Amino acid sequence: MTEDARTAGLRARVAALMSQAKSDLAQLVSFRSVADPRQFPPEECDLAAQWVADAFAAAGLTKIGLHETQDGSTAVVASRQAPEGAPTVLLYCHYDVQPPMDEGAWRTPPWELTERDGRWYGRGSADCKGNIVMHLTALRALPDLPVGVTLVAEGSEEQGSGGLERFVEANPDLLRADAIVIGDCGNFAAGVPTLTETLRGNVNVVVTIETLAGPLHSGMFGGPAPDALAALIQVLASLRDERGNTTIAGVPGDQVWPGVQYPSEQFHADAAVLRGVELTGDGTVADMLWARPALTVLGIDAPPVVGSAAAVPSIARARLNLRIPPGTDPAQAYRALVAHLDAHTPWHAEVTIELEGMGAPFRSRTGGPAHVAMEAALSTSYGRPATTQGQGGSIPLCNVFAATYPDAEIMLLGVEEPKCLIHAPNESVDPKEIEHMALAEALFLATYAG
Repeated sequence: MTEDARTAGLRARVAALMSQAKSDLAQLVSFRSVADPRQFPPEECDLAAQWVADAFAAAGLTKIGLHETQDGSTAVVASRQAPEGAPTVLLYCHYDVQPPMDEGAWRTPPWELTERDGRWYGRGSADCKGNIVMHLTALRALPDLPVGVTLVAEGSEEQGSGGLERFVEANPDLLRADAIVIGDCGNFAAGVPTLTETLRGNVNVVVTIETLAGPLHSGMFGGPAPDALAALIQVLASLRDERGNTTIAGVPGDQVWPGVQYPSEQFHADAAVLRGVELTGDGTVADMLWARPALTVLGIDAPPVVGSAAAVPSIARARLNLRIPPGTDPAQAYRALVAHLDAHTPWHAEVTIELEGMGAPFRSRTGGPAHVAMEAALSTSYGRPATTQGQGGSIPLCNVFAATYPDAEIMLLGVEEPKCLIHAPNESVDPKEIEHMALAEALFLATYAG
């Protein structure tokens, strides 16, 4: 069979599997698999894990296991041994999802896959259940595997609790592979085949400022009484300059992204920036997103507007997320952030800083046989050359894989292009992205061994 005929056959098989892919995704989206028992019953994650195990067993993986990890979540591991002398490919995904946030902001039911304007809507439809379906469809299209395949589906990725990271370190032989495909990223834009080369690391802290033994009447005491919320606002304002650049001494903030650029007009549209509102930072969009640090205030504990009293707040708290680019050490970034918060807290207020977690940035190696085969597969599937990008998010597991399997090539890809609105209300996926990415993965699995 010629290469063209093989490609045409795979393309036809993937296309024929798309109705099943939609049914698969509808079932997966129906599981409210948020890995936080304070919000959703843990049974929902159990149901999702069992569904994944059963689906990949039916797709031809022969050794199936459900493994409890250190954080209490379940990792699904399914594998099929490589033929003699052939390499093994590890396929990664996660079945847990973010909570739906404000369900009233959804235009469709978050736990019911709904087709609208050619896209499929639902929580997890892209991140990362769409990538589960991508892996599944690729395997179904290629029943005679010329390589070994191991599938690992994580159950607590969105909570960042590190269960799978510790599991990999404790069980290195179970997931050992020559190439690792991280199905938790996506294309620069729909229809543009893209490999992600870099990930930012992160430092998460909670900062608490206290000034008084308790709230005080704002008329009787306001003025000289130190306002904890005002102190917190002053501290948070110091983390960015007037242009919006993150400014923390000891965390470099002037790096330049050397690769593909992200047009500001496209970013305006992708991020749904309100008309007339300026983008922040002095660099290009690619610089700010992939090469420089970014401090985000994730949440604030303060008196709510409804029900608030005429009182000077005595305590205020904020949760901060600092994203750091490759080349920045997370421990150093944490020390720099603590020093900055201490130095900018006014009035000698009491400040407490709690470290919630940190992860190192990641940069993938390029040029190896797996990368060459995957770039060719992506280009063939989409009919245009593949490109590369950075990603502003963090996947700490990539560094664990790199340390545990130093000879393995790690590639990041998936169905999560910008219009998917992952982590936000109205998450969706373009079914053409599932189809093209499944075909690319099938082509890669078919050609990598050669």
